[in-house]
Amino acid sequence: MSDQPDAAKAAVVTPVRVVIALCLVAPFVAMLWVGSYAKTDPAFIGIPFFYWYQMLWVLISTALTMLAYKLWQRDQRARAGQKGGASQ
Repeated sequence: MSDQPDAAKAAVVTPVRVVIALCLVAPFVAMLWVGSYAKTDPAFIGIPFFYWYQMLWVLISTALTMLAYKLWQRDQRARAGQKGGASQ
């Protein structure tokens, strides 16, 4: 039996988890930094920059969330494999 509780083992910061966090935080930072996109030019097919930039981030956010989910699944499988391999 280990001296560390399960919560302490689960709170391990790995490079994969940092990438997951960045994928999930990036859309928030991009949308909260309004000064970077509060303008009308360049327009795209007649749509002001302010609107198409936000709609583009809907697609980017979806892709980043899917990537974070897939990385999380892979990380959890790897941890379960290490846990199962260590107990045998």
